[in-house]
Amino acid sequence: MTGHQDLMFEITPQVLLKAYACGIFPMAESADDPGLFWVEPEMRGVLPLDQFHIPKSLRKIMKRNPFEVRIDTSFEAVVSGCATGTGERSKTWINKRIRRLYSELHKAGHAHSVECWSDGELAGGLYGVKLGAAFFGESMFTRKTDASKVALVHLVHRLKEGGFLLLDTQFITAHLARFGAVEIPRAEYSVMLEEAVQAEADFNPYLGGGTSDSILQSFSQIS
Repeated sequence: MTGHQDLMFEITPQVLLKAYACGIFPMAESADDPGLFWVEPEMRGVLPLDQFHIPKSLRKIMKRNPFEVRIDTSFEAVVSGCATGTGERSKTWINKRIRRLYSELHKAGHAHSVECWSDGELAGGLYGVKLGAAFFGESMFTRKTDASKVALVHLVHRLKEGGFLLLDTQFITAHLARFGAVEIPRAEYSVMLEEAVQAEADFNPYLGGGTSDSILQSFSQIS
């Protein structure tokens, strides 16, 4: 991973979008650190949309429709959930500057959230940035078992239906690898990125009923 110097000057949403188009993104050392630095991984995590697969155990869970899935109804609450440490992740890289910056991106229509709700409460979700036909996944969180996994399935279904070419996960985790995420060299990623950001895609395509059954049927690969 290549890290660039701390950024104490103000980053605008426009600067951030240009950075994404160049293959870099900001992070903080911790939630309490006010500084930011640019990151450009040597090996980039991506989740090929045509190779996405859903574990059998998750398919069974989704058939029970455990969550109400919403889009962009509580973006800041999702970012807040991602920024809150959990037992498995006691520290996060999402500081106040990042929260403010991505909130501005959301208001401008460039950042989106996928939310899982249960009994009127936010149970988990994820958020990321759209640029052309590329979606850059930033972070996800779970308060109820499998909420973030269900959100990811709904995200990928939406991206496939909307004509997206790239789902950037930045890094690889065991969690993402189960769904088909892989690492590719920076040079290969740059080629994919250039094609994706120059194309157009719709984050809000017509999804029919958008039910779990219809979504599951759209994915033919079972693992």
